[in-house]
Amino acid sequence: MENTYLGSLLHLADPTLPIGGYTHSNGLETYVQDEAVNSVASAKEFVTNMLIYNIKYNDASFLKLAYLAAEENDLETIIKLDQECSALKSPREIREASQKLGIRLIKIFRRQKAFDLIDGYERAIANKEATAHYCIAFGLYAQLLEIPLDEALFAFYYNAAIGMITNSVKLVPLGQLDGQDVLFELQPLIKKLAKETLTVERELVGLCSIAFDIRCMQHERLYSRLYMS
Repeated sequence: MENTYLGSLLHLADPTLPIGGYTHSNGLETYVQDEAVNSVASAKEFVTNMLIYNIKYNDASFLKLAYLAAEENDLETIIKLDQECSALKSPREIREASQKLGIRLIKIFRRQKAFDLIDGYERAIANKEATAHYCIAFGLYAQLLEIPLDEALFAFYYNAAIGMITNSVKLVPLGQLDGQDVLFELQPLIKKLAKETLTVERELVGLCSIAFDIRCMQHERLYSRLYMS
C-alpha cells in the first residue's frame, strides 16, 4: 500500500518550520545557568526526564486527545482541550510560547489546504474561547492530513527531543557530535513513549512537573537570557 502521508508528516514535524521554536529553551536555560545541566550526561538526563515525566502526560497526551476529537469532528471538545492546556501551563513564558507556536503552525498550513474544523477552531481563537496551543494544532493537522496517530506521536517526541538537544549544544555548550549521539541513544525511548501515550489514562493527563514549572518561572528573571522561555 502506497504511503501517502510521509511528506505531510515530515513537513508538520520539521524542526526548521518558521514558527519560532528556536527562540525557546523551555526552561533549559535556567537549568544551565544553575549548572544543573553542564555536560553530555546531564543534558541527556534533562531531555530524558522531560520526555518521560512532562511531555508524555502533557503535550503528547493533548496531541492524542485533539487527534481523537478531530476524528469525531468534535470542535467543542477541541476547545475544551485547548482551555485545559492553558490552565495546566502555569509558567507564563511556556504558556505564551505554546500559543505562539500553534498560531504560526496554523498560518503555515491553512495557506495550502482548508479544513472546516480548522476554520471553526480559528473562530474560537478569535472569540477568545481558545488560544491555539501547538500540541492541539499539531494533533488536528495530523488527523486532517491522514497521518497515523502513532506516527504523529513519534514525530512529535522526536521534534521535541531535537529542540532540547539543539539548545543543549548551544547553551552548555556541547559538541555537535555529542548532540547527535544523544539523539541516537534516545530513539528507542521515543518509540516506547509514542506507544505508551496511546494508552495514557485520561485522569493522568496534565500530571504536574513542579521543578520544571519553577525553573521556567525563574527564567523570566534571569540576569541574561538568550531565549524567550
